[in-house]
Amino acid sequence: MADRHFRHRLDTAASVGAGPDGPARWGRPEASMADIGAVGLSRRRVLTAGALAGATLLGTGLSGGKASAASKPAIFYSPHQDDEVLGLAGSILEHKAAGRPVYLVLVTRGENNQLAGIMNEWAWEEDKDTGKMKKVDYPCRLRPSGRCAAHGPHGVNWPTDPPSATDSVIVPSRTAEFMAAADVLGVDKVINLKVPDSAWNGDTDFKNFTKTVKSKIASIADQYPGASHKFTAGWLEVSATHKAISDAAVQLAKEGKLTDVRFNFVYAYDYPLASRRNGAAYVLNIPSDDMDTKRNAIACYNSWQPSKKLYALGYHSVPEKLESAAADPHEYVFGMPNDDYEYGDIQKDRKKPGGGKYSGEPQWGWS
Repeated sequence: MADRHFRHRLDTAASVGAGPDGPARWGRPEASMADIGAVGLSRRRVLTAGALAGATLLGTGLSGGKASAASKPAIFYSPHQDDEVLGLAGSILEHKAAGRPVYLVLVTRGENNQLAGIMNEWAWEEDKDTGKMKKVDYPCRLRPSGRCAAHGPHGVNWPTDPPSATDSVIVPSRTAEFMAAADVLGVDKVINLKVPDSAWNGDTDFKNFTKTVKSKIASIADQYPGASHKFTAGWLEVSATHKAISDAAVQLAKEGKLTDVRFNFVYAYDYPLASRRNGAAYVLNIPSDDMDTKRNAIACYNSWQPSKKLYALGYHSVPEKLESAAADPHEYVFGMPNDDYEYGDIQKDRKKPGGGKYSGEPQWGWS
């Protein structure tokens, strides 16, 4: 069950004054955004016919609502635990409504040692006088606003030394939130690839990560011929992990291994409403009932049930992203990037003097 405070914020957002970043945006009237895709078959007929093709599966998971056995599956790839609710949930529900089997792939393990410090409410810091490391209190930033699902001190003392020690609690807890959200969305199967999240660790690791993910996606494509594949638009999201997965998908599509590929812009909600659709193949208008379901799935990332390994990690990590996504009843879907697309980590240029070629900015011109 979702944390009642988070759901209350969803239900009463319309009565809160509008603001640039907070949950007040959930109640703000949004501009109508029509489908801007190609003229021809209706969107529902295309989905039902399975005309968006190509995929495979590596695991078993949940059983959702009934889906036509004759339909080819729609396979959604979530780089981390939470990306599926941010920018894929409405599209997942759209395909479910059309009678398509829907499979949800969690690509990485989602290691994040910084989350352990956030949940411990302390961190190691060097003492300027002695040069030794000391514990420093960092109270939960969500508590003053009443947004912390723990309703008080977190009461956890998770390992942080060495940093990899946090994996034993962070990975299963993040995955528990992911599985709870997948259950709410009613996906037919969950596949957990458990790839170490190493793409951000330099050029060599980025390339190795891309190669590993490409191989696993190719295996999925072999296992499920004719399925459609839905990724996130990594060239817009400026995350090494997201970009590497996009690179793998684009390579496979150009090699003919994937015959139908779409990319949802899951970080769109960080940007002003008017610019979120820039370059999109179409904008999905999420029906009201589906939007309620999406918000319920988002709420799984602010659920405090330690007995079920639910510690509201998603909400303690990216509350602004989750709140903004809950406020906007649209998803932004892109086709294959154009010939300007370049492989490699566009985030690494942030480290170069002057910002480098890309300056860590979304590459809108590649859409």
